[in-house]
Formats: sequence, structure tokens, C-alpha cells
Amino acid sequence: MLELDKFIIGDSLQKMRELPSNSIDLVVTSPPYNLKNSTGNGMKYNNGGKWSNARLINGYSHHNDCMPHDEYVNWQRENLTEMMRLIKDNGAIFYNHKWRVQGGLLQDRQDIIQGFPVRQIIIWKRKGGINFNKGYFLPTYEVIYLICKKNFVLSEGANKFGDVWEFGQELNNTHPAPFPVDLIYRIIQSTNAQIILDPFMGSGTTAIAAKKLKRNFIGIELSPDYVKMSEERLLNFLNNPELF
Repeated sequence: MLELDKFIIGDSLQKMRELPSNSIDLVVTSPPYNLKNSTGNGMKYNNGGKWSNARLINGYSHHNDCMPHDEYVNWQRENLTEMMRLIKDNGAIFYNHKWRVQGGLLQDRQDIIQGFPVRQIIIWKRKGGINFNKGYFLPTYEVIYLICKKNFVLSEGANKFGDVWEFGQELNNTHPAPFPVDLIYRIIQSTNAQIILDPFMGSGTTAIAAKKLKRNFIGIELSPDYVKMSEERLLNFLNNPELF
């Protein structure tokens, strides 16, 4: 029996393995990007530089965002495998990640998503950004992989949306890498899902978007600090929905 509308503290893999197969309608998530394992000059050395005012320079609570690349890829593939086990035959995963240049070459996450049933790539165009490398243009987007089982369909009318979505970044949130609520609202609104899982819940944005649409959620998060933040944000939404 699933416990709905709950935040679960713990490791994403371990906690997903405790959930029954074919029990989730939709997964919406954005994992840590492993940004500190970088060939750039800002995140890697913790010296700030042009990242000095970015919250991500301090990293995530309870997670080392500097794993060896192969280890990171294997970890993410294990997580995606669990997500695929959990979703129903008409279920889907919206997996948000960021492409970047490493060692002068594009790192487009194909090593992570290869072999999974990717149906479409959605471009999330953010506003603004930062680029301290003269070798390429300023990156202004992230990608959302729609990974789904064969019976997945969008909710009625949702196919009118294009595959490039423009939503500004979340500014009023102390989490180092928050989702905008409107982005997750668009995803959930575009499906018929009633039970939504986010195994990297962060500051609780997926939970807020789910409750705005009167859907149920399960949130897994390694950091007790972020779970507390999620609980406070959700309570704030329930008491003041007009602010979200």
C-alpha cells in the first residue's frame, strides 16, 4: 500500500526499491547534475570565480556533486531502471537534465539514457545564464527526456503544446537548483497521472504542482534539510495557494 502525499527521507535507489512495481503513473524529476566534476574553472575548485554568487557553489546538502563520471552515469542508469519498474504500462518519466561542454566536447547525456525508451526531447528554455568560456555560446536551455512505456498518451489537448517551453528560473527559493512551479505544472497537467513520484524531490516543487492539480505525490529526498524545506513550502502553498 502506497503512502501518498508524503516526503520520504533517504537514498533514491533504496527507497524506490521499497515501492511496488507498476504502482506509479508518472515520474517527474531532475537529479543532481554532477556539476562539480567539471573541466570548467568555477564549480570544480570551489574558488567561486564567476560562480561566486551562485548557490550551487556551496553544493547540495548531503550529496557530493563531484562523482567520477562513469560512477555518476551508472548511478543514474540504476535510478532510471527503478523508475521504469515503478511506472505502469501507460506511465512515463519526465527526466530533466542539462547538456554541457566537457573537455571541449558536448556531453549530451546519451550515455545515461541510451537503451531507455525515449519518445521525445522537450527543450526547457531558461531566461539568462552564465558562460565564462569563450569557446562556445551561452547555454540557455535544459532538456527534458520523455521516457515512457508504449501505452502512454497525453491528456486531452496537451499535444497542442510545442516541444520548446520557456519558463524563467525560480528566484525565490533557497534550494541551490530549484524547478519553477509552472514548468512542473505544465508536465503534470499534460498527463492523466494521479500518482506522481519525484525521487529527487529537492525543495518540493513537484509536490506543490501535483497538489495544485489535485493529484497525489510521493517525494524521495536524501537531505533532511530539503525535506523540511519541502514540507514548509507545501504547507505555505496549502495556506496561500494564490502565491504559487
